[in-house]
Amino acid sequence: MTRTLVVVGHGMVGHRLVEALREKDVTGQWRVVVFAEETRPAYDRVALSSYVDSWDAQSLALAPHGDDSVQLNLDDRVVHIDRAGKSVRTASGRVQDYDALVLATGSVPFVPPVPGRDLPGCHVYRTIDDLDGIRATVESARSVGRHAGMVLGGGLLGLEAANALRGMGISPHVVELGPRLMPLQVDEGGGGLLKRLVEKLDLTVHTGTSASSIEQDRGRLLAKLSNGLELDLDVVVFSAGIRPRDELARQFGLTVGERGGIIVDKACRTSDQDIYAIGECANLDGMVYGLVAPGYSMAEVVADRLLGGAAEFPGADMSTKLKLLGVDVASFGDAHAKEEGALEVVVNDAVAGTYAKVVVSDDAKTLLGGILVGDASKYTVLRSLVGRAVPGDPVALIGPEGGVELTMPHDAQVCSCHAVTKQQIVDVVDSGEAVDVPGIKACTKAGTGCGSCVPMLKKLLSECGVEQSRALCEHFDHSRADLFEIVRSTGITTFSELISRHGRGAGCDLCKPAVASILASLDNGHVLEGEQATLQDTNDRFLANMQRNGTYSVVPRIPGGEITPEKLIVIGEVARDFGLYTKITGGQRIDLFGATVDQLPVIWKRLVDAGFESGHAYGKALRTVKSCVGTTWCRYGVQDSVSLAIELELRYRGLRSPHKLKSAVSGCARECAEARGKDFGIIATEKGWNLYVGGNGGFTPRHADLIASDVDTETLIKLIDRFLMFYIRTADRLQRTSTWIESLEGGLDHLRAVIVDDSLGICADLEAAMAKHVDNYADEWRGVLEDPEKLARFTSFVNAPGTPDPTIAFREERGQKVPVPLGVPAFGEPEKQEVSR
Repeated sequence: MTRTLVVVGHGMVGHRLVEALREKDVTGQWRVVVFAEETRPAYDRVALSSYVDSWDAQSLALAPHGDDSVQLNLDDRVVHIDRAGKSVRTASGRVQDYDALVLATGSVPFVPPVPGRDLPGCHVYRTIDDLDGIRATVESARSVGRHAGMVLGGGLLGLEAANALRGMGISPHVVELGPRLMPLQVDEGGGGLLKRLVEKLDLTVHTGTSASSIEQDRGRLLAKLSNGLELDLDVVVFSAGIRPRDELARQFGLTVGERGGIIVDKACRTSDQDIYAIGECANLDGMVYGLVAPGYSMAEVVADRLLGGAAEFPGADMSTKLKLLGVDVASFGDAHAKEEGALEVVVNDAVAGTYAKVVVSDDAKTLLGGILVGDASKYTVLRSLVGRAVPGDPVALIGPEGGVELTMPHDAQVCSCHAVTKQQIVDVVDSGEAVDVPGIKACTKAGTGCGSCVPMLKKLLSECGVEQSRALCEHFDHSRADLFEIVRSTGITTFSELISRHGRGAGCDLCKPAVASILASLDNGHVLEGEQATLQDTNDRFLANMQRNGTYSVVPRIPGGEITPEKLIVIGEVARDFGLYTKITGGQRIDLFGATVDQLPVIWKRLVDAGFESGHAYGKALRTVKSCVGTTWCRYGVQDSVSLAIELELRYRGLRSPHKLKSAVSGCARECAEARGKDFGIIATEKGWNLYVGGNGGFTPRHADLIASDVDTETLIKLIDRFLMFYIRTADRLQRTSTWIESLEGGLDHLRAVIVDDSLGICADLEAAMAKHVDNYADEWRGVLEDPEKLARFTSFVNAPGTPDPTIAFREERGQKVPVPLGVPAFGEPEKQEVSR
């Protein structure tokens, strides 16, 4: 006889229960009736912030059950449980009998008891409907030129909410009561780096404080923080944790935990033997799990029990790996070294922007856990080694490449969401059932949950001898070079059209900036024009580099380092009038630091009127062409290096590319301009010029290689045109010219054959493409100043234009102001820094 299962709730865990039961119930023992409070079926709440990219709710939808044995009732919540009669009643009045009842009611956002929390403009961050409400508030604020927001909560959900606001054009303040961001996942060192990294991405972080009140003030919201800071805001999002939805259990006599959650045993059964609870509403051994993976495990246990099995909850892997605002964060095992005698090994590389910690036993022989920030590429393997012998020196586990060779054991779990081991994946690949990542997902379900294990799936395919795709990301099967050719040949001018015709989904932080660079390389309008503006990296959005305290740098172009006294005076006057820190750089130009967003147009108006243009310090574009004084002044010079440097910088200015470009021209072999440390460098000879390519400074310096000798100026420029356009067309995302050349089959010899000997017959096309760029160049900052719509983007995040941002502070050093973190004495103040509206 068919029995009836009633499931209350259709979130990710409720959906998983229904799917698990459908898979296991091959004889049709159970008929399933689901009652859902929301108006839409289950969707991927883990990926909720990606909804901002497309505003397409369907893109988050989980697969429909598609089975007559499952009856889904939306927008009809259960309001009564008759435990004796074994039935439920819904808000619509429907009564449904059950043989077994599963509560999968999830959780609700915790909203701290802050006065004013119910004011218009205050939201929680939990559902698609919540995001639609936030969007309406943001659009209303932006329509009158306001862009200020605050997220209360700096944990995992808080940073997700901040990312969503950032996607809507808001640069929010993140307020966290704890001493650091993500206090449950990372330690003090990891939290410090995470704070620095996210503050480069239009966020202002306040830790160790909370909101004491929110008030209406002049048509906006005024948030007062417990540290005395006041913020003028347009939207407030509460994302300070969750609370179990256990009200049904409380009302109808099921046992609940002292701090909430429906008490269940290892079979996920409540105090009523016919009622189960799973997911965030359940309390097992005093723990309420806020991650999807433990909820999925509970769903599997209940499905097994309903069919007569004896499965028990295996315990939860609380390891997490995610990318927040483009920053990798991961923690696993005993990340905070709570086990007695545990030892911590830390590699904190501030230059590279990475933090790694492993926790080992007191004898350093067993791996207990760890934390990774900035680079989580070793997460899956390290997590699989928790509880096992440390394979060598613990420092080498997280040190630079070339340390211990990390190998994942075959019985280790790769996908914690669906409990898939390495051996299961290897088996389906070796058998030929799966030949790519989608195939592995279909066969094993690995990678279909939170998605953090997908990089490891690709690695396992390689280990099994399967050749890997060069796909840009999960949304495009094509490489960056392929996409460049598609855009160039089809005339596509928008990301939306490109992804609809040649990709899938809504895009991500990898493909959006890459496509933006391609479109800009092909001269598809101003980088802040229409959809282009939403694709840009942080610095490109405001045509300026964000600095550590949230201000921006102003870098006018000074071709070849040559400048007239009149222009030099203008720069000095601007720096003086706006109180900007001033520095002559190694690239022979003058950088001005400390400008706020609303000051940028005013500053650039003065510079543009004086004949300056954007120096492109913010974009993946040509930075500078450095030069010595050459034959103009130097008695050793053999060619006019200054004139050539100016000509090249003006020719290639604004050229968008996979990575930034630097160049230099030296007037003789003494190499005063350091040309061989640049992406393309030129050194004068008695007969003409030598061209070097593929050099760079940075973390791993590399000398450029000679590709042509003793060429005249006309030939030199042709060769550089070809080199740059070939690089732009074929390099991967964020690939420097040095690594690009090394990646070419045939390396430098192949490159020489293509751009010098024209072995592919494409040189005329490359030259024509560069000529088009030169003809179509327009200064980006002049374009902003001439367009009121673009100008409207440059509005202070906190207060009205012209009012100092209270979160920005400076101290004096060598006669100039430099940034200080909030709370550090400014300008020599002995005790505290005063901040006010």
